Amino acid sequence: MLNSVIHNETIIFRPLLIEKQMKNIYLLFLISVLTSISCTPINKHIEDGKLVKTDPISDSHSYSNHSEIRTTHVHLDLDVNFEKNIIYGIARHKMSENNVSEAIFDIKGLKIKKITLGKDIEVETDFAIGEIDAIKGAPLKVNIKPGTEYINIYYQTSKDTEALDWLTPELTAGKQYPYLYTQGQAILTRSWIPIQDTPMNRITYSADVTVPSELIALMSANNPKEKNTEGHYHFEMKQAIPAYLIALVVGDMEYNALGESCGVYSEAELTEQCKYEFVDLQKMIKAAENIYGEYRWDQYDLVILPYSFPFGGMENPRLTFANPTLIAGDRSLISVIAHELAHSWSGNLVTNATWNDFWLNEGFTVYFENRIMEAMYGKEIADINAVIEYQDLLTSIQDIEQSDHPEDTQLKLQLENRNPDDGMTDIAYIKGAFLLRTLENLVGRVKFDGFLTNYFDSHAFETITTESFVQYLNKKLLIPNNIKFDTDEWIYRPGLPINCIKINSQRLLDMEAWADRVNSGEEVFTGEYKNIKRADRVTQEWQAFIRKLSPELSTEVLNEIDSNLMLSAEANPAIKSDWFILNINAGNKIIRPFMEAYLIKIGRRWYIESIYQALVDSGLKGDKEFALATFEKAKNGYHFVSKSTIEGVLN
Repeated sequence: MLNSVIHNETIIFRPLLIEKQMKNIYLLFLISVLTSISCTPINKHIEDGKLVKTDPISDSHSYSNHSEIRTTHVHLDLDVNFEKNIIYGIARHKMSENNVSEAIFDIKGLKIKKITLGKDIEVETDFAIGEIDAIKGAPLKVNIKPGTEYINIYYQTSKDTEALDWLTPELTAGKQYPYLYTQGQAILTRSWIPIQDTPMNRITYSADVTVPSELIALMSANNPKEKNTEGHYHFEMKQAIPAYLIALVVGDMEYNALGESCGVYSEAELTEQCKYEFVDLQKMIKAAENIYGEYRWDQYDLVILPYSFPFGGMENPRLTFANPTLIAGDRSLISVIAHELAHSWSGNLVTNATWNDFWLNEGFTVYFENRIMEAMYGKEIADINAVIEYQDLLTSIQDIEQSDHPEDTQLKLQLENRNPDDGMTDIAYIKGAFLLRTLENLVGRVKFDGFLTNYFDSHAFETITTESFVQYLNKKLLIPNNIKFDTDEWIYRPGLPINCIKINSQRLLDMEAWADRVNSGEEVFTGEYKNIKRADRVTQEWQAFIRKLSPELSTEVLNEIDSNLMLSAEANPAIKSDWFILNINAGNKIIRPFMEAYLIKIGRRWYIESIYQALVDSGLKGDKEFALATFEKAKNGYHFVSKSTIEGVLN
């Protein structure tokens, strides 16, 4: 049987459907469309400066026909081969009741070996692989009989599988064993599992995974606490989740409990640091439950991945993936864990229906994260975080307004024919959070908390569109409280509305005032700051100070600051990122060896993208050449997500 894919055409395997079957499919499709039109909220977008209605919702980033036939459960048989960097798999899909003759799945970079129908007795069937799209991959069209219950897809990954990061031992803390992790969000799960890869379809899953006996396998499911000698692991995720939350990690790790229902997996070399940094994890879970109700995923564990992981954290249910850059030594970056925990309600429990609605995941989560931080550490710390976020938001708005897609400062996005990662900006995260903070300020915290608690309860384990949320907001909060609020301005129009709530932090204002005095020519370390140490202030205070310093400062002043505070050599990655950007803009090349080491070690996209961008934008002699040369040294240690982003910046 042919298994190759030819560009710009569809390969058909064995006979085509007969004319009568095609007519039946068309009739069922027509009924499905008419039904969806009558029951589904209408989308909106801006066109020629006016707010217009568009067609009912669909997911433009998925080829699947999930509205006609959908996976309800998938069982994965996976053999992880580190010698070839390949996963050999079988995806056994249990399908919904149906009356169709074709099931369509999403794939990208996968080799499909064969497809069978049935559970106990399997019968091989025909399939076709459609035209390849650089972003979405291709549709996998499977011939079935109406009423088919089980579809089994035999496949293997390839070097083009973008979700997988295969790490050599040198890229791990232990330096002895290889490592593997997946990153499925937004539409990369289809590159390691043939699946209906849309958040509109929530499924349960189970898996049997075989790995080398010296390693342990973990998934976003129930997990083992220690290795077994056979290297065979079984997993169950009984709560329905979207496909992007199916996750796998394989490595030399150990588990340490941090409470009754939480703990952390890490390489042994990081164990003690993790115990210190995340000691408050159980208290954090309790604080979150006190705000918006029961944690519904039974267990909450962290796994600390190697530095190549492209994000600060990823909210895979039951097993948050976390970047080791969070281990700051002073617990000042714990807000990222609060963020991923908050996703257990916003995102995992109630999920954006499409990637155009991404702000429903992240805006709610940033808001909830801030509430958790306030409950744990007080309003002063929460406000410090919010002010830094607001600064980031203003910078992002300015950058996006000058980009090819200035419309991306809207909350509701238009990402058709674009990579959904384009929507993963501070707009979704921070503008979304400030919308909720502004609403809270209008109606009061008690009423707003009651509203959000009911929202999470009434939409639990469901997906939701922006339009459905607005309907719910009007019905349950604004109209009953006689509140006039222009949601269209926030959601469908660019920029930041004038009624956005303002948050201040005296501690940050003090640091900015110090920076202003330095900018005006005062000695840096004088008065109350004469003997200041880096440990005397939290990360966000140093960020405020650095961001306020002028790039017109002399290299002598910058080097004096660096010498006293050891920012280039010893600060945590969040502080270093801002410090390196300031020095790039100031033309100070003395710190380049530290910057190069940082860019080679760190793969977290948010930190490194801004540095590469500053090097490209500086216009100073040698900066872009330095960026290109450093990327050549670093790129093999980056995940596909970070690597492709930096390639875009450099090109």
